[in-house]
Amino acid sequence: MDNKQKTLELGTKPVGKLLMQYALPAMVAMTASSLYNIIDRAFIGQVVGPEAIAGLGITFPLMNLSGAFGAAVGVGASTCISVKLGQKDYEVAEHLLGNTVTLNLIVGLLFMVVCFIFLNPILLFFGASEATLPYAREFMEVILAGNIITHMYFGMNAVLRAAGKPRHAMYAVLFTVGMNIMLVIAFVWWFRWGIRGAALATIISQSMALCWQMWLFSDKKELIHLKRGIYKLKANLVKNIISIGISPFLMNATACIVVIFMNNLFVRYGGDMAVGAYSIANSICMVFFMLVIGVNQGMQPIAGYNYGAEKYDRMMRVLWLAITAATCILLVGWSLAMLFPREMARIFTTDKTLIEMAGRGIRLNMIVFFVVGGQAVITNFFQCIGQVKISIFLSLTRQLIILIPLAFILPRFLGLDGVWYAMAASDFLSAAMTWPLLLVFLRRFKGVEQVENLKPQNG
Repeated sequence: MDNKQKTLELGTKPVGKLLMQYALPAMVAMTASSLYNIIDRAFIGQVVGPEAIAGLGITFPLMNLSGAFGAAVGVGASTCISVKLGQKDYEVAEHLLGNTVTLNLIVGLLFMVVCFIFLNPILLFFGASEATLPYAREFMEVILAGNIITHMYFGMNAVLRAAGKPRHAMYAVLFTVGMNIMLVIAFVWWFRWGIRGAALATIISQSMALCWQMWLFSDKKELIHLKRGIYKLKANLVKNIISIGISPFLMNATACIVVIFMNNLFVRYGGDMAVGAYSIANSICMVFFMLVIGVNQGMQPIAGYNYGAEKYDRMMRVLWLAITAATCILLVGWSLAMLFPREMARIFTTDKTLIEMAGRGIRLNMIVFFVVGGQAVITNFFQCIGQVKISIFLSLTRQLIILIPLAFILPRFLGLDGVWYAMAASDFLSAAMTWPLLLVFLRRFKGVEQVENLKPQNG
């Protein structure tokens, strides 16, 4: 099957099979990425020590902020490309690819320079202490040095999925994860380079995968490929990329704010060990949530293409299938967290205090975890069809509008447990707000004559 036909099947092939075809590779890739994160943190916790785990937790906000800028370009561009492919506007799709490369270079470089200049103040603001600051700085110095590579790697993978190549996107992630694990074993366990070795393994593996991605997009047989004349930034294309990408940007940026706030609360109510417990609990949550991200990545090109092609019945079917899959995944995660929280914590550390604290945190944090899947899919769906304002509102509701006030109030009465309960309560309340909004919105899809009201808000 040629590349054009692979793209056209997004509008013709049965939706269930398409979602399996696109989501499974993404889920495999996300699972591999999750396993890498666990192995990475386990090596750091077991070889370097519990303070290193806490130091790594301090870097999460900065990593999220970097991811926010990367998502603004990568997710925004891939969504625009999906819609243009659905409209069979291949020339514009190709220019979107070129503009994605240029934007990633500019954004990645600026983020690296600014963060290097203010790295110590940033990490201290994020909740670092005298004990954890050296570990956090060692890790971020290497990560920031390779920031352009990271942005480009994730951006190109998003475009691969939009261009009808979900398996190639999966192969890139699997290669990165496999190489990462081997390098972490060598750098952290064998050479004893500590937390800096883990960061170096990440950048080297992403660099190798990026070379392969760029080679793929250099093939002139591809429907969209790299060539002269597509890299100059065009105002209308950049506007479209950013207008779509602003939603995932705010999701990640808000996550950055939340983690800063939560890190400081955990330090206040439980000390550095509580920050380490939060890092462990976050890692466990992400194992399962990354699978939901895989479902969303599989849904995105299908929903975007069929929205562009005005095949709304197919678009709605992929939405409901994605919601069902995401909910089932998180039900499994919830069950394991309720039954085996301390066993999960032991993967990361042998410190009894940290195991006890993290085990309780895992259970409290994930007590209503199963409701998050539907909320995450619905938020991503609105982004896929260009309804940016709704997507932003739902993102901010879960991560900021509800969580921050609860996290400020509950610990005053419940102490450290109140910090954990605030996250669970935010998950439940935001899901309760999301469903009525979706059902009201979907009434507008009942007749094709109402389609004009649903055009993307930003072109």
